[in-house]
Amino acid sequence: MRKNEETSKDCKPPTNILVLNEVVIDRGPSPYLSNIDLYLDGKLITSVQGDGLIVSTPTGSTAYAVAAGASMIHPSVPAIMVTPICPHSLSFRPIVVPAGVELKISVSPDSRNTAWVSFDGRNRQELLHGDSLRVTTSIYPVPSICAQDQIADWFDSLGECLHWNVRKRQKHLDELSDLTHSSSNDTLDSLEHTDQIDS
Repeated sequence: MRKNEETSKDCKPPTNILVLNEVVIDRGPSPYLSNIDLYLDGKLITSVQGDGLIVSTPTGSTAYAVAAGASMIHPSVPAIMVTPICPHSLSFRPIVVPAGVELKISVSPDSRNTAWVSFDGRNRQELLHGDSLRVTTSIYPVPSICAQDQIADWFDSLGECLHWNVRKRQKHLDELSDLTHSSSNDTLDSLEHTDQIDS
């Protein structure tokens, strides 16, 4: 994923930054909600009001994005995940867009505060009003070595690192038979009579 930062205020040339996991735009130390405009291929999609926005690769979808409520995307799926951070809307859910699109993220003109951006948790810098960030899929793939294959390795990692779908299994019905003394043939009177004898 390539991040292209434009700083129109200082008229600096765009800076290209490569990240593996995600870019995070948040409100920083400000107590106010951030207002961020999100464009897809030049078209305004929505204005994000909340704590911020996470734009992640499939690899990064299992990191900050999944903690914010996003789905996990297999690394072989060419896509970009857009996840709001604590949005001030019950209907704003994470979305997945094709890898070939260009996302533009900018601070809304009517925003009360500036925004802060970080790249894989590093190189944190402030986005002022008028600043924008362009996100596209990088042309440089990241090679990886699989112990088994792409599918098995990924699901094994989910189980080992995130304990995905790991839970305590329900007891078998035979194990519960000692915990109950009633059956479908018992009547209410017989159960009450049993309780009186026990007491």
